[in-house]
Amino acid sequence: MSAPRAIRMAFLAVEQAEGAGARVRRSIGTPRLRNFSPFLMLDHFTVSPPAGFPDHPHRGQETITYLLSGAVDHEDFAGNKGTIEAGDLQFMTAGKGIVHAEMPRQSEDGLPNIGMQLWVDLPEKLKACEPRYRDLRAKEIPTIEVDDGKAVIKIISGQSHGTDSVKELAYTPVWIFDITLKPGGKVQQELPLGWNAFAYTLAGTTGFGAGKENTQVGPFHNVVFEQKGDSVVAEVSEDAKEDGNFFLVAGLPLNQKVVQYGPFVLNSQEGVYKAMMDYQSNSNGFERAKGWRSEIGKSIAL
Repeated sequence: MSAPRAIRMAFLAVEQAEGAGARVRRSIGTPRLRNFSPFLMLDHFTVSPPAGFPDHPHRGQETITYLLSGAVDHEDFAGNKGTIEAGDLQFMTAGKGIVHAEMPRQSEDGLPNIGMQLWVDLPEKLKACEPRYRDLRAKEIPTIEVDDGKAVIKIISGQSHGTDSVKELAYTPVWIFDITLKPGGKVQQELPLGWNAFAYTLAGTTGFGAGKENTQVGPFHNVVFEQKGDSVVAEVSEDAKEDGNFFLVAGLPLNQKVVQYGPFVLNSQEGVYKAMMDYQSNSNGFERAKGWRSEIGKSIAL
C-alpha cells in the first residue's frame, strides 16, 4: 500500500533580479529553504536579450537547466558550445572548475526565454571530477498519460508508472518530472524512500496531499514534502478553469557539510577559500580561464 507524503511547507517564490538584467523566482537557496540536500538552489528564470548570465565560474556542484520557452546559448572555457530550446535540458557538472556563459537568444515573437535551473550538490568524493555537459532533447523524454489521459507525465529522470527515463544524467541520484493535470485529473507518483522531494508549480491550481491533508496551491510556489512516505499525490478539481502544471523533483540526501560562497560549493571553509584562490590565480582546474572571454557574453559588460 503506497503511503502519500505530507506537505512540510508551501511558499511563494518572490521574483528578484539576478545576473545581468534577468528576473528569477528563487525558492531553494533562500533563508526560507536552504541546503535541502542534495538541492542547493532552484531558480525559475525569465530573461530576454541583452540580459543574461555572462561569464562566471562554478566548482563543486551540478546544474540542471530545463527550458520552458525560447532558446539559450551556452559556451565555456574548454570550447564547448551549444543551444537548448523549449523542452530541452542541459546537465552541467562543474566538478573541479568551469567558467561559462548562458545567454538567451532573441526570439522571433519577442517573448522572453523562460526556464528552471536547479543546482544539485556533488558528493565530496566527486567535487574534483572533470567538468562535463550532457544535453537531453525534448524529443528524447518519455511522456506517458495516466488517469484516462487527464494526467500527462514527462519522465526527465527516474521512473513513473512502469516507464523509465532514457538515461542517468547526473552524478547525484535525482528524479525529475514535468506533470500536467487536466481538470479532474489526479496522479500518485511514487518516489524513493528517504529522498527529499519538492514540487514547483508553474500554472493553474493544484491540490497536493491525500484526503484531509490536501492543500490547494497556485502558481510559482515551492511545495516541500516530508521525507516519510513513498509517493506524492496531486489533483486538479473538476471545475478548474485551467490545467495544473508542476515540476516534481526528488533527490538522494548527501550526508555531508555544505559550505557555499556564490558559485563555489565545498565541504569546508578552507575548501571555499581554496576555490576562490584557484579561480583568481587560474590554477587547479581554472587554468583555461586565463585570458578567456566567451563570445556570447561580450555583449554585456558587468
